[in-house]
Parts: sequence; structure tokens; C-alpha cells
Amino acid sequence: MTHHPPLAEQLRPSNLDNYIGQKHLVGENSILRNAIESGNIPSMILWGPPGVGKTTLAYIISQYLNKSFFTLSAINSGVKDVREVIEKAKQSEDASILFIDEIHRFNKSQQDSLLGAVEKGIITLIGATTENPSFEVISPLLSRCQVYILKNLEKDELLQLIETAKIKLEHQHNIKIIITETEALLRISGGDARKLFNAIELVVNTELKKGEVEFTNDKVLKIVQQNLALYDKGGEMHYDVISAFIKSMRGSDPNAAVYYLARMIAGGEDPKFIARRMLILASEDIGNANPNALLLANSCFDAVNKIGYPECRIILSQTAIYLASSAKSNASYSAIDDALAFVKETGDLPVPLQIRNSPTKLMKDIGYGKEYKYAHSYENNFVDMEFLPDKIKGHKFYEPQDNPRENEIRARLHNLWKKKYGY
Repeated sequence: MTHHPPLAEQLRPSNLDNYIGQKHLVGENSILRNAIESGNIPSMILWGPPGVGKTTLAYIISQYLNKSFFTLSAINSGVKDVREVIEKAKQSEDASILFIDEIHRFNKSQQDSLLGAVEKGIITLIGATTENPSFEVISPLLSRCQVYILKNLEKDELLQLIETAKIKLEHQHNIKIIITETEALLRISGGDARKLFNAIELVVNTELKKGEVEFTNDKVLKIVQQNLALYDKGGEMHYDVISAFIKSMRGSDPNAAVYYLARMIAGGEDPKFIARRMLILASEDIGNANPNALLLANSCFDAVNKIGYPECRIILSQTAIYLASSAKSNASYSAIDDALAFVKETGDLPVPLQIRNSPTKLMKDIGYGKEYKYAHSYENNFVDMEFLPDKIKGHKFYEPQDNPRENEIRARLHNLWKKKYGY
């Protein structure tokens, strides 16, 4: 049997017209496309989830701009490699392009070693990262780069990729492929083209001898489940482990949380990355069911900054166990998302006069703040008055959930507001 490179490699497009997704960046007349076609691109950071075309985009840019193209992966290159590339780039007439995958894995001194060459225009940097560059890229470097955000692929884009893969594999193996159901493929991919291709390839290779391969949801799930090691071959495991870690804490399983934490520590994951994720979880999934969770997660982040491995593993463990074992509530998360959706719909409703700012005598004269009652002048430091715009009086955004802390909050709000908000 002929050995073929992975499907994702075979199907990597070499020009913008065949590039699927990221229309906001590379569609007709978009900013980045115009820059590429003019042959004059800025240094840039491509920020987005795995498998959405960051590496492909860098490769396409190198095809359009007839310049030397170097590529490094931050996982296995250091300052020495960066210096070698810069030396080579100095030999060429105009700026060479240096593509660095997973640039967030570069430490400060590695990023520093790039700075001079980017400043002098010896290299045009294209960095790819799955992490927020404002945390992970040093500011002097960041300020010299445009940041472009790539998004997960949409359903219709993934369906297009399935079709492309089908035609390619039918031709390659001289077989018939029937796509009866796509839901499992789409779900497994999670908007990641590489995962999608891995899954399709796995199913086809498993059933090759039949001469005809039909894709059904059950079959796809069964084959991928049985061959997870093959399916994960793209090194995407990193994202699945952090996802499992978060979901274990959200699901209140401290044992699973510590297991996945150990997997990340053993894999050399940046402890700040782990601490940052816990900080988000403390508000998103615990919130006011246990306000201490946010305080502890924040202390953990500070401590990890001061200490580093190996000792900080103990602090990470303490925090992960605490968060996993804590009461859960996503009420704060839901409240702000509901309120934002509401604001989008209702626009800028006027703030009631009685709670507007009234710094000047004129404003006082025309009624600004006139009806305002100062809560502390009343019993229990509370007075019943209207704070919401007239149009949305009585609208409830915060819905306390059922846990001891928020039951206390609900009782207090009910006590104060009586029937107004239905607490």
C-alpha cells in the first residue's frame, strides 16, 4: 500500500481562493487580503483555536510574496535557532518571512531575540498562537505586530471540507464514499479542520477493504473512540486535556481534576496558563455560590508567578481541588450575558432622572437627582426606588441558584424588593 502524507497535509490549499473560512480576514477586499495582494504585509500574530488555518495562511502568504520563508516551532526551538534564521535572513535583499508556530510557548528571552530583527525590518514575523497574545507575547514585540483573530470554522465550511476530503479519498483509494450522516463528524471536529480530516481518514482506512465506505454517526463515533491514539496524532491532545481539566472541575470531580492537572504538569504546560484558566472558572462556574473561589484562584495565579515549578504544582493542586469541590453556580455568567443581549436589543435607554449625576446647581434645578433617596439614610440602609430605565422596570437578570450562599442572597433580595423581581 502506498504511504500517503496525512490528509490535512494533502489538502492544504496553496492560494487564497481555495482557503476555507476566515472570510473577515481573507475574503474579497478584506484588510489582510489587500495587504497580501499588494505584496506588503506587516509583522502579524494570528490568534485562534487549533485547526482553523493559521499555519496554512502563513504558507499561502509565503507563496504570494516571493520572499525567503523560514519556519520554527516554539515547542522545539530556542534562541540559537532564532539567531540562525536571522543570520540567513540578513543575506537576502528584502525582509524574509519567519513563521513561528505556538509563539506563546516562547519565553521572554526567546521573544527578545526576535525583537531587533523585526524592528530593523530584517524579518517580517508571522506568529501563530492559540492563547491571548496580550498575555503571552512581550509588549515591545506585540506593539510591532498586527493581531488578526481567526475563528472556528462554521458548519457550512466544515461540510465543504468533508466534500473535498471525500473526492480526494475516493480518487486516491479508488473506492466509493457515501456520507449519510455528518453530525458526529461535525461534533468531533469542534470547528477544527485537522480533527475533521483525521476522523474522516481514520474511518476510511478502517473500512478500506470493503470497497465502499458509508459514514453514519454511530460508525464514526465507534471508530474514533476505538482509535483515539491515531485520531489525536496531530498533537492536539493539549487542548483536549485542558478542556477535560476544566470540565472535571465544573463537574465537581476533584480526582479527575488532579489527574488532568498532573497530565498538564508532566507535559510541561505553562503553570500561568493553568492558573489563568482556573481564575476564569472560579467566576464562570462558581461565582457567588462561593466568592472565596475567585480569591483563592487569584492568589494561586499570583503565587505561581512568584514560585514556578516544581513547587507551584502544590498550589495548583490545592486550588484545583478546592474549585472542584466547591458549590457551583453560573448565575453571574448568565446575568451579564443576558444583560448584554438585552442592551444589544434595547439600545441606550435613558437613565432615570433621579439616579443621574447632578454635580451642578443647574442640573439640580431641572430635576436631575431630585427624587434620589440616599440608601444609608434609611432603615437597613435600603430604600425602595426605581433604578432601571422606565421601559424595563422589574426585569430580572440575576437569578440566584440553589446553594447555601445564593439562597441567602435570594432571601435578602426578596426581603428588600418584596414581589418586584420575583426573588
